[in-house]
Amino acid sequence: MLYVLVAHLVMALGAPALVSFLGRRAFLVMALAPASAAVYALAWTDRVMSGEHPTQVVEWVPGLGLELAFRMDTLSWLMLLLVGGVGALVLVYCSAYFSPTAQGLRRFGGVLTAFAGAMVGLVTADDMLLLFVFWELTTVFSYLLIGHYADRKASRRAAMQAIVVTTAGGLAMLVGVVILGVQGGTFRMSEIIADPPTGGAVTAAIVCLLIGAASKSALIPLHFWLPAAMAAPTPVSAYLHAAAMVKAGVYLVARFAPAYSDTTVWRTMVIALGAGTLLVGGYRALRQYDLKLVLAFGTVSQLGLIILLVGLGTRGAALAGLAMIGAHAMFKASLFLVVGVVDAATGTRDLRRLTGVGKALPWTAVAGGLATASMIGLPPFAGYVAKEAALESLLHGEGPVWVDTVVLWAVVVGSMFTVAYGIRFWWGAFASKPHLGTPPARANEHVGLRAAAARRPAVEADEPPIDPARIHRQPVLLVGPAVVLAVLGLATALVPHFGEELLAPYADTYPVGEPGHLVLWAGFTPALALTVLVLAVGVVLFWQRARVERFQASLWTGPEADVTYRKVMRKLDDLAADVTAVTQRGSLPFYLGAILVVLVLGPGVVMVAQTAWPEQLKAWDRPAQLVAVAAICIASVLAARSRRRLKAVILVGIAGYGNAVLFLLHGAPDLALTQVLVETITLVVMVLVLRRLPAYFSNRPLAASRWVRLGIGLAVAVVMMGFAVVAPLARVATPISVDFPAEAYEFGHGKNIVNVTLVDIRAWDTMGEISVLLAAATGVASLVFLRTRSGEILRASGAKPATTSSGSGVWSEGGADPGAALRRRGVTEKDHPRMLVWLNAGRTLAPQRRSVIFEVVTRVLFHAMIVFALFLLFSGHNAPGGGFAAGLVVGIALIVRYLAGGRYELGEAAPVHPGLLLGTGLFLSAGVGLVAFLLTGNVLGSDAYDIALPLVGEIHLVTSLFFDVGVFLVVVGLVLDILRTLGAEIDRHAERAAAGREPGEDTGPLEAMEPDSIGGGRR
Repeated sequence: MLYVLVAHLVMALGAPALVSFLGRRAFLVMALAPASAAVYALAWTDRVMSGEHPTQVVEWVPGLGLELAFRMDTLSWLMLLLVGGVGALVLVYCSAYFSPTAQGLRRFGGVLTAFAGAMVGLVTADDMLLLFVFWELTTVFSYLLIGHYADRKASRRAAMQAIVVTTAGGLAMLVGVVILGVQGGTFRMSEIIADPPTGGAVTAAIVCLLIGAASKSALIPLHFWLPAAMAAPTPVSAYLHAAAMVKAGVYLVARFAPAYSDTTVWRTMVIALGAGTLLVGGYRALRQYDLKLVLAFGTVSQLGLIILLVGLGTRGAALAGLAMIGAHAMFKASLFLVVGVVDAATGTRDLRRLTGVGKALPWTAVAGGLATASMIGLPPFAGYVAKEAALESLLHGEGPVWVDTVVLWAVVVGSMFTVAYGIRFWWGAFASKPHLGTPPARANEHVGLRAAAARRPAVEADEPPIDPARIHRQPVLLVGPAVVLAVLGLATALVPHFGEELLAPYADTYPVGEPGHLVLWAGFTPALALTVLVLAVGVVLFWQRARVERFQASLWTGPEADVTYRKVMRKLDDLAADVTAVTQRGSLPFYLGAILVVLVLGPGVVMVAQTAWPEQLKAWDRPAQLVAVAAICIASVLAARSRRRLKAVILVGIAGYGNAVLFLLHGAPDLALTQVLVETITLVVMVLVLRRLPAYFSNRPLAASRWVRLGIGLAVAVVMMGFAVVAPLARVATPISVDFPAEAYEFGHGKNIVNVTLVDIRAWDTMGEISVLLAAATGVASLVFLRTRSGEILRASGAKPATTSSGSGVWSEGGADPGAALRRRGVTEKDHPRMLVWLNAGRTLAPQRRSVIFEVVTRVLFHAMIVFALFLLFSGHNAPGGGFAAGLVVGIALIVRYLAGGRYELGEAAPVHPGLLLGTGLFLSAGVGLVAFLLTGNVLGSDAYDIALPLVGEIHLVTSLFFDVGVFLVVVGLVLDILRTLGAEIDRHAERAAAGREPGEDTGPLEAMEPDSIGGGRR
């Protein structure tokens, strides 16, 4: 089973490339992924029928008990066959459905294939937490599929509505899963169902599970999202809303019904949700004119019927429900595909305008007729076999008589609606009929269109019917999948005993009731009489459809679910805006102060009142520590009272350097080195930012606020020192860091515990941290860059030299040089070709901004700093250093080059795009983990090799060095990106502002290609 999932993953990742090479024919290749799931299910048919349930377990996080557990019983076999088979046919259908020039097919193909894989995982998962993961993956993928036409408001709204409703239900389901797992002592579904826990908490869990199922399967009152989702492409409707996503809720109910269907809360909710949805969906389907909406509300109704059957708790109803799951997947997917064919051939889905389609598209009409016959329950089709079994089981119910009577007649009335809208669908799509000029009934409006229809006349009523002569035949790949599914609905019904042998083993796991039977002819029985009654009344409802529509329009409908949803969401938005207006005042000091005050008043008060304090405290180990702490305290107090931003930044930096001294005095040179480097870079970055900020925090003295800041700072300092004192006393277990020295040497093959921890012991944490660094760099650049970001590097060769007379040059800010008259013209490179140029881009700086001494020192120190960084990188496994520290040293070297020569000198120092460094570093770190997994089975594991090289000697090579190189590249890329954004780009903003132009102002469409005022680079 795991290989089937991997096949879907590989195909989903490769889908964009396939579409790029093959166009829409790539969907034929993608169909192999879900087809493999169907083939896998078929290969296990005999063994599953004999009671053998294949199980596959892969430990994921053993310490937390998390595992990838998969199991296939009869229910999973059925769902896997449907998900794979229908998915393959839908992907084949896509190869002809979309235009060869359609946009977004690369993404669509990948997402649809990934959705199929998520459904495969969902129906085979035996671990409830794993089930939830796949459950939420289907939610996310369905959101992307429903919103495929992102340029259409209806698609965006439908996608958002679907994800909000299903995500809310998924969270409720998660609560139920956690409760069941805790109460049962295991998260394996097979064990929970075999020995179900009981109690009040379990009752709450049952409610949560059913809420999750209701949201996924569009049961009332959450049914409104499914009709709105018809804004999606037809293949999405055929797959998600017939055979896959909406069946996830059905699967959940069928999975837990053998364990909890005998509880009162389960039966009450299943009967109320199932019967209500069956009737509401069927009633609403009678008044729709869009063929997809007819099928959508019909799907809602059919889902209510299936939930009712599989959740009722009797063996006979369960067998009928399982048969209906298969029949519904075949006939409803076929009908959706038929609608897509009709829409492609005629350009409309309005059944009032369609006429003569059956004659023009005979094979499509045959497929639609076969599927409709199965849906309304005509013999000899799969829908008839399943519905006969359902009526027979309900006639011999196991509950109270009045409950059995209510359920039976709910199914009968709902089936009458099904017959009526089923015939109406086929008649509307394929019959030859005169122009229907009747205006749409008021009750026909859907998803917020009623109010709009009341303000303007109906357009549909005035539009003429289509011309049958202009209907063109559709390709075989478009019609074939619908025909195959419709014929399968007939073929499976001809061998009902085989279906019973396949499905009965799971139905027999239900607690009560006589075993059911699937038969094509059971004689003259009460169930047959009810079937005749259903067909007769359904035909009458269709015959009198005009009166039915007028009757529906005359009734008071009450508050509609979709309108209520939008009102609730609007009120929620208003509430969020009000709360935000009160709490989010736009003041960062206020936010931080509120957080710190809560820290002092909450945990701080608890610490003082309820925590045991140590009897003795040692103030310091050596007097030098007191000096460092005093410096930190003085700098912190002065920073809190400071009005000037630059003064505050420098004081905070002094406090940071004081911490580095404390690290050094405590015997942690690695931490001290890193702290010094981080403080240095932070100080420079803050100074770069301050260039665009006012010099003072406020124009007013605000003496009171200074004392408030100082008071909060002192209170937080006392509380944090208290935490440092009492936290060790709260430890009840041996800290894991005790074993770090031995683990670092034995498993990480290094003596520098800090570095080995970063690249081996806690490499996963480092992976997350460098991912955050990459995201932060991208976010900062996106905020600062007002022009289009490109991969071009600013080089001195493309820049114009700065001149004294014009006042141009980097950092000139448009101002003239006040000391120009005092400067004498020096020698030039032209006069003296062998004259030493200290920095290549020095000539681009404004003359008043140049410092020859700084340029000379930079030229001397830069390469030494690079060599020192490489030394830290390669020696960091056994001595102070490592990739992080080495990257910071290179970053400081780049900062020095930038400060000495400006943005063009930065391009000379590092002629590479920061994104390339960031991406390469992350890829290298992740690649090391993948290679380690393939070779040793341990992700991010390390191995050591001793290599003898001539003239060099013995080299102790640890594979985690490559991970450290990745960290090094990420840090260098981050610093370089910050210098390009907060440095070079802000320089450009200032120069453009000095020239009287806005930083993002464009005067023409070609200005983005023009060089800047200094030369080189593109906007």
